[in-house]
Amino acid sequence: MDCISAKSPSDSSVTNIVRRSANFEPSIWSFDFVQSLSSKYKGEPYTSRVKKLEEDVKRMLVEMENSLAQLELIDTLQRLGVSYRFENEINTILKEKYVNINGNINNPNYNLYATALEFRLLRQHGYAVPQETFNYFKDETGKFKTNISGDIMGVLALYEASFYEKKGESILEEARIFTTERLKNYTIMISEQNKLMINNNYDYYYNIEVVNHALELPLHRRTTRIEAKWFIDMYKKKQDMNPILLEFAKLDFNMIQSTHHEDLKHIFRWWRHTKLGEKLNFARDRLMECFLWKVGIRFEPKFSYFRTTTVKLLELITLIDDIYDVYGTLDELELFTKAIERLVFINKNK
Repeated sequence: MDCISAKSPSDSSVTNIVRRSANFEPSIWSFDFVQSLSSKYKGEPYTSRVKKLEEDVKRMLVEMENSLAQLELIDTLQRLGVSYRFENEINTILKEKYVNINGNINNPNYNLYATALEFRLLRQHGYAVPQETFNYFKDETGKFKTNISGDIMGVLALYEASFYEKKGESILEEARIFTTERLKNYTIMISEQNKLMINNNYDYYYNIEVVNHALELPLHRRTTRIEAKWFIDMYKKKQDMNPILLEFAKLDFNMIQSTHHEDLKHIFRWWRHTKLGEKLNFARDRLMECFLWKVGIRFEPKFSYFRTTTVKLLELITLIDDIYDVYGTLDELELFTKAIERLVFINKNK
């Protein structure tokens, strides 16, 4: 950390104050670049088209009779980043499924894939599904049956479900260890031996890519928006992909991105208007980083106010942090702290 000299604001003499400097790199995101962001995915005809596709998908979701297919559709909608449009329908379906599985913990009619997928979706939405659901897939010694390893998508589903483990749930912990080993063995086995098969079989290619993706980072720990971008590109390579879902996901992604552009423009205009970046150029400009953080939390169009407001707050916090950690002297910081405490006291007593 380097040092720089500056005149004391309270001293008219030429006495210099030795200040620290963190030499923060300037932001690579310029004001002009952000203001130039544009998208054609606004207004008509895109609004009408996405509304029509939304109705088609909603009808598909609620009218589907096959239980497993319905679960797969919910999972696909989530991974494509469009499930926020069907929250009521999804909650209704999952609530009904939760009621139906009560008292049927060891239902032998369920295969591993269906059981694990249902477990993950229900846990994800707050339902207290017992871990004993997976006891059916254990042998008499209490270990997971080795023969389930042949169902690679079932093993993958169990792997993803295991990350919804609560403290003390040993079955899910065992499931994570078991499935991680099996999935790694699967990737090693086919990486060299079956390259030709992978290239010529879309489903095989899809399976190995999804497995590698999961081993890198499970769904439970991924950011929804980034996962949607990856999965849209992957889903179009799936042999039995639904073209309606794909078109809907692409259109929705681009329309939401246009909303994010407008959010960013607003934030950068606000920052320039404050002139804080110019006056306090020792501090970090992290508008873009803060914005991406908030997009990771709430990406939906209706949360624009949340994103823009919290980004402003985070940038001001970053600014204050740098004043304390880098720039201010002890005397200045004591005065600054007292001023903030008075401001807090005044606001509390309003």
